[in-house]
Amino acid sequence: MKIQKDSRGTVYRVSAVCLTLTVISFVFIKNPWIMWPLITVLLWFTWFIVFFFRVPERERSQGDGLVTSIADGKVVIIEKVFEKEYLKRDCIQISVYMNFFNVHTNFWPFDGVATYYKYHPGKYLLAFMPKASELNEHASAGVRYGDSTYSGPGAGTEVLFKQIAGTFARRIVNYAHVGDSFEGGDQCGVIKFGSRLDIFLPLDAEILVRVGDKVKSIETPLARLK
Repeated sequence: MKIQKDSRGTVYRVSAVCLTLTVISFVFIKNPWIMWPLITVLLWFTWFIVFFFRVPERERSQGDGLVTSIADGKVVIIEKVFEKEYLKRDCIQISVYMNFFNVHTNFWPFDGVATYYKYHPGKYLLAFMPKASELNEHASAGVRYGDSTYSGPGAGTEVLFKQIAGTFARRIVNYAHVGDSFEGGDQCGVIKFGSRLDIFLPLDAEILVRVGDKVKSIETPLARLK
């Protein structure tokens, strides 16, 4: 199982502490009714941390103009909004909420070029709250569909996505560097622990999901650009 590269330190430290406590419990706790439940919890938590920061191997959805999900989770918002940070126009916002059991590695939604990046420090409200998009710690990345040689559906269209920290998240990693090109399905960052992903699409985009749908990064198309 591959571990997300910016989360390996967290995984190694937590695993080392849990395994050390497991050995100490086995050696020093003589009451089996206390020892075995405690060891079980420690080993389960070790497995959970590894599972949480895994990088899944998936087949990317193919198709011109497709915007695939950046994150695993559940669609909690689809609505028309005015995006005031970068695009500065009316957009369709799709929000995906990630719980503790979702993969928290994020992936580029299509082949393209990074056009904008900004990190915003902030609060740690519950990630599914509407105001979390503005008030919570988050990172914003603007991306343009396709490169200079692409002329199909969506060519040159810019979208914005936000990685939003939740109540327990304290670190967001984003690999966007303005001017760099990328391939859809490659890693674009990670949000540690409970969090949310917002993406802002053009009004004429064909939305392919509904509120309540469960989505998988790389595999699930969110929309099709025109």
